[in-house]
Amino acid sequence: MPEVAPVPLSQLTTLRTGGEPSRLIDASTLDEAVAALREVWAEGEPWFVLGGGSNLFVGDEPFEGTVVRLRTSGIEELPGSREGTVRLRVQAGHDWDALVAETVARGFAGIEAMSGIPGTVGAAPVQNVGAYGQEIVQTLVEVELIDESTGEVSTVSAEELGLGFRTSVLKRHYGSVPERSAVILSVTLELERVGAEERPIAGEQLRGALGLEPGQTVSLRWIRDHVLTTRARKGMVLDAEDPDTWSAGSFFQNAIVSEAFARTLPAECPQWPLTPVLDPVTVIPLAAFDGILPPPPVVSRQVKVSAAWLIENAGLRRGFRFPRSRAGLSTKHTLALTNRGEATAAEIAELARFVQNRVASEFGLVLQPEPVLVNVEL
Repeated sequence: MPEVAPVPLSQLTTLRTGGEPSRLIDASTLDEAVAALREVWAEGEPWFVLGGGSNLFVGDEPFEGTVVRLRTSGIEELPGSREGTVRLRVQAGHDWDALVAETVARGFAGIEAMSGIPGTVGAAPVQNVGAYGQEIVQTLVEVELIDESTGEVSTVSAEELGLGFRTSVLKRHYGSVPERSAVILSVTLELERVGAEERPIAGEQLRGALGLEPGQTVSLRWIRDHVLTTRARKGMVLDAEDPDTWSAGSFFQNAIVSEAFARTLPAECPQWPLTPVLDPVTVIPLAAFDGILPPPPVVSRQVKVSAAWLIENAGLRRGFRFPRSRAGLSTKHTLALTNRGEATAAEIAELARFVQNRVASEFGLVLQPEPVLVNVEL
């Protein structure tokens, strides 16, 4: 078993918090990962899997359990792809941005707008990562995973993962357990073969983010470079010299609310319907028509609203922090809670609760944390 000397999790997470685990196992191959997980589950001790540590908020106290760090890597091109596409199987421990860079270099389209997202490939489907109009659900074919309940390894289609906005059946939401307790071992994506040539960009959100006009043509390389520049400007590309990047990315999720609740928010709050607004079409057989049209069906729609706008308009500005606290909002955007230098998890949790309370008091909405919380509560 590839067990290594435990180190504080503050050294292994991008938010730079976390006490020392009882045991740390590095799994560099699929077989090592499977053996380690089966052993940990058989012993019944607390556990979690660590990839890049970019979506974790870990408490200050020692973690009385085992951390399995996935360090597997590798990209395999699979045979039998549809014409114009390529299927890639990628090991779960592979660095996500390294995968994006490789696909762009090889002329494969589908994940280029997700350049610069930290973390590992195996974590991507767990919360259906996305950026600028692209989400992994759009290219994910299947995953290979191991279930805690059985210890069995199986291949599961994307449709079985319940992928939604930053969620899946595998995600440990704050205050709840996942619908399916399992660990992803590899991911298979289907991407489009487009080469290095310029082409029009279909996604309105990506065009808007990059300042592109409809029909304007750009290359995959151009998109990647500009996304990286945009993310760096917001402090969302890891930089050891920039405290604005010492975070877990966006700490709070954009809220998903009912259309009725969204109407109670100020008109200036950015909102995006999650389902298209279509005029209902009623078809009545001529023989059954009595001259009276039935009332249109009532459709309950959901709307995504901007958490950043809610935070800023609750009176919290970029760079906000309590006096003498080493935790603060990013100076570049309010969604990131950052470690300004040796902040404790308690300091970051205090700030998170304050943000939640201000937004709830002002708008009647409780923002939910996006990172996985380990050994800490809000």
